Amino acid sequence: MEEIDRQIVTLLAADGRMSFTDLAKETGLSVSAVHQRVRRLEKRGVIKSYAALVDHDAIGLPLTAFVSIKPIDPSAPDDAPEKLEHLTAVEACHSVAGEESYILKVRVRSPIALEHLLQQIRASANVSTRTTIVLSTPYEHRTPDLTAGTP
Repeated sequence: MEEIDRQIVTLLAADGRMSFTDLAKETGLSVSAVHQRVRRLEKRGVIKSYAALVDHDAIGLPLTAFVSIKPIDPSAPDDAPEKLEHLTAVEACHSVAGEESYILKVRVRSPIALEHLLQQIRASANVSTRTTIVLSTPYEHRTPDLTAGTP
């Protein structure tokens, strides 16, 4: 990826609503050149979408937890993500190396809601769970460091 594209991606990752005019000022390109580059980055799948960052406390989902899952029957098909897709409290599903198969990030209203969700996860995917409740989140949704790994 060209350096100017890295700069555009970094700026948009920090502020997805940044205008083409502001992007042009920050990068030193013309507005039309920035527009073309952003569209090309979208077409290539580098920029997948734009989204609003939501205050989960404000919308009544103050409890965040990470739920590690592993199949009860190790010979069963690896289809937990598909079996859990209907559970909207599951915000993210990550395939991981280690003892567990997946780690789920979940957001719920209360400990009772978490207990109910854990029951649904176990029943839906035939898995065992290990849960870690988040006490606080010092940072999240950080802008990616596109220079990592480059000299």
